Amino acid sequence: MNNKRTTVTVVAVAILCLAAGIPAEENGDSSCRTERSGGLKLWYRQPADCWNMALPIGNGRLGAMVFGTVACERIALNHDRLWRDRKLRGRTNPKVAHHLPAIRKLFFEGKLVEASNAANRLLGSQVIVPDAYDPPMHTSGPDPYQPVGELTIALPGHTQVVDYRRELDLSTAMVRVTYGSGDVRYVREVFASSTDGVIVTRLSADKPKSISCRVALSRIADPECTITPWAEGRRIGFEGRFVEGVRFAATAAVSINGGRLQAVDDVERSELRIDGADQAVILLAIATGIEVDDPKALCAKQLDRVAADRDYAAMVGSHAAEHGRLFNRVDLSLGGQPRSHVPTDQRLAAYRNGADDPGLEALFFQFGRYLLLSVSRPGNLPANAQGIWNESIRPPWSSDFHHDCNIQMAYWSAEPCNLSECAGPLFDYVERLLPAARIAAKNLYDCRGIFIPITGGGWAKCLKTEPRWDEWTGAAGWLAQHFWWHYEFTGDEGFLRTRAYPLMKEIALFYEDYLIPDPRPDSPHHGRLVTVPSQSPENFFVGGTKPVSLCIGATMDFQIIHEVFTNLIKSSRILNVDADKRKQWQHVLDNIPPLQIGKHGQLQEWLEDHEEGEVNHRHFSHLYALCPGDQITPEGTPELARACRVSMERRMEGYSGWGGSRAWAAALFARLGEADLAKKHF
Repeated sequence: MNNKRTTVTVVAVAILCLAAGIPAEENGDSSCRTERSGGLKLWYRQPADCWNMALPIGNGRLGAMVFGTVACERIALNHDRLWRDRKLRGRTNPKVAHHLPAIRKLFFEGKLVEASNAANRLLGSQVIVPDAYDPPMHTSGPDPYQPVGELTIALPGHTQVVDYRRELDLSTAMVRVTYGSGDVRYVREVFASSTDGVIVTRLSADKPKSISCRVALSRIADPECTITPWAEGRRIGFEGRFVEGVRFAATAAVSINGGRLQAVDDVERSELRIDGADQAVILLAIATGIEVDDPKALCAKQLDRVAADRDYAAMVGSHAAEHGRLFNRVDLSLGGQPRSHVPTDQRLAAYRNGADDPGLEALFFQFGRYLLLSVSRPGNLPANAQGIWNESIRPPWSSDFHHDCNIQMAYWSAEPCNLSECAGPLFDYVERLLPAARIAAKNLYDCRGIFIPITGGGWAKCLKTEPRWDEWTGAAGWLAQHFWWHYEFTGDEGFLRTRAYPLMKEIALFYEDYLIPDPRPDSPHHGRLVTVPSQSPENFFVGGTKPVSLCIGATMDFQIIHEVFTNLIKSSRILNVDADKRKQWQHVLDNIPPLQIGKHGQLQEWLEDHEEGEVNHRHFSHLYALCPGDQITPEGTPELARACRVSMERRMEGYSGWGGSRAWAAALFARLGEADLAKKHF
């Protein structure tokens, strides 16, 4: 573990004391294992009544939300590569860089609105005609990530139940539902196998011949997707095809002990009926046409392999061992009285009302690690906005990769929480973008190097798809932070040499071309290297355009540039290469504007001390240098740290941010040493 300050977003109170984690002993003390088992479960006394109360499972490629409904279990299904390819198919970055000099001239003349409107109109944003699709798709953003469908298990007669319990065991990555109905005790177990690559469901009971149900696969009605169901022997499934040709398939193989199994004749969905079995095991495979020409055939191949090689106990054992190999690296104890006997929703309600529950805080921290481990495994796509747990055909923000905070925040815990391998999909994704990013830099800005837009999707197209938000050049630099962190935490010089350093060099090339000297003779920044156009995601100022204002030199730009070039010079020295380039990289560092303190005592968000249009905006972009960066520290730059504190005080006036925004607020206060405020936002 190096001595770099670390921040873990998911538990604010643990931020200041968490190191890279305590490696789990292969043969640890049994009492410790018992305590961990009891303290690492989310559990409830009722089924989920909505999507975000269902329990998530995932193996990086396949994800599912388990609702635990008694009379009809619902398991919502996802595959990490199922993305639409309609809005942006065939689109390329236009050659528009010739407009840039005139737009910059307007900015330097002080015509901010005129310049901003010209930039938004002329610099290559993809405009989607809303009437082109029926029903209308989101007209901004990339093509959306899509749900596969759902597995349902109808259990007639299971209406009056007792002693219901639904739980997710973080240490084994398994959902378990138990209840009594009549004189029978029923058990349902569901997991996304990290070794066999399928979703596994087992139904069992404490009395023989008690399992009778109907197992079905279906998908939400979607006029742009044709579903073809089928049933063959002990297997059911469907093939899906979107209007643009993207294909996918889901197949379930059912095996039973005792009883009878037969197909149900239903033209709208594939269904099997089980009568009087002792137990039933359902293996579910999902594939897409992005992976293989025949998704249905791939599903069959996967199920053939698993069915031939594995029994249920072996599948559980191998899955739990592989999951535990990563998950069990870190223990976190915050003291307090054990409360694992209380349902999680009740603990959460009490905590929100002021109850002290350090165990819940530790559980939430481990839940964050569990989610990252479930969504991001080597060889898969990185975590998108909803991870691999999206149930909507029109998901919020297209369930995309937002490069101005969201995707980075999803990976803040990878290195300090001892899950370095889970950052691999993020690195792979960035490198997939590079060919398109080089074209984008050249066509849009006539720059060398790379430009990554503010949003992206599964197809790695590098297109501007967010008109009015698009003119931000910091995405690549922010993503590079994770490459540098990976080197810092692992000490992997080979990774630095072959992956991190080449990426930072390409980002530096872009900025060497994009930065220009401020020509305004009356400006205090005359001659300084500035970014134009620039924005502070996703805020606006008085006198600028809305909902996002463009300008000369947003503070965040210079913080990211400072980080990239500083790490680039460090890397050059570590690797003993490119000594001749360090002088020009240092020239950039010496000539970008310094960070400034504004009229309210705050850290300025823009080069000019503009009045904030939304003081309590949910993004804290200009505080990047405090967290997740480390250019500003209370110890090293106390005046700037105090200015960050003032900025946070102003942001908190009437602040109503939620989700990731609250997590960032907690982390910022933790970096300032404000434990009570960090915990408040946590």
